[in-house]
Amino acid sequence: MSRTALILPVRNAGRHLDRLLPALAAQSLRPDEWLVLDSESSDDSKARLLAAGASVVSVRAADFNHGGTRRLASELCRAEVLIYLTQDAIPADPDALRRLRDAVLAEDDIGVAYGRQLPQPDAGLLGAHARRFNYPPLSRTKRLADAAELGIKTCFSSDSFAAYRHAALKAVGGFPADVIGTEDAHVAGRMLLAGWAVRYEADARVHHSHDYGLLEEMRRYFDIGVFYGRERWIAEHFGRAGGEGRRFLRSELAAVRGAGQPWRQPEVLLRSALKLTGYRLGHAERWLPPALKRRLSLFPGYWK
Repeated sequence: MSRTALILPVRNAGRHLDRLLPALAAQSLRPDEWLVLDSESSDDSKARLLAAGASVVSVRAADFNHGGTRRLASELCRAEVLIYLTQDAIPADPDALRRLRDAVLAEDDIGVAYGRQLPQPDAGLLGAHARRFNYPPLSRTKRLADAAELGIKTCFSSDSFAAYRHAALKAVGGFPADVIGTEDAHVAGRMLLAGWAVRYEADARVHHSHDYGLLEEMRRYFDIGVFYGRERWIAEHFGRAGGEGRRFLRSELAAVRGAGQPWRQPEVLLRSALKLTGYRLGHAERWLPPALKRRLSLFPGYWK
């Protein structure tokens, strides 16, 4: 069986480790390598992860980049399968890692497999709905020919919990060295264009969700808009996100009505308007002053 590496980028992960470390210890798949990239944690994350058996590489917080740091990890690992996991993604059962590893190896052309993200136990209504919308219960393998049906969803992937075939990752040039985020869609899109497939494996599950505030949501979509504004090849090959955004809005309005909270519909509409504003500002970032971009972004250090 192919050697497997578990890669975990962390920064001040202490509040998650109480759940994450026991969940990893219970996994039926024991990775051959376990690499942690620690971005100058000020808590006891590094010590706890070393004690759990991980190899820890320090990354300067000022140098952290979602694509570049994951690229570094892939260069430090020798395994054939690289499983990336974020510090707040908690395996939902003992077979989560094994099922994801098996998914990326199930067919010779699968380059990346990403798992199903379930809401955290304390997730709010909207945070839980977002996970159900993006991570359905049925698995699917996506290839370039599916772009006519799925549009931009074809290259949707999430490296909060994803397994990469190392050879496929190298074949498309690895993770981008310098992106503000959405590096997972970048890699998935390049893989699809190069003839690789993307697998969504619904049976490999983690608990991972966020309850974003209104302004945090706008800032998140500013960064997404920056990414898609710069990577225009994605829209050229897979379409734009507008139709998917409208479908999400309709489903979110239905979710609050179905939960008996129709008074939250104005909040949903406001949230959607702020996301659209953030996204469009991100698309137009080349005309914005650096000080404003730092205020609008969730990653102000990116705008050096």
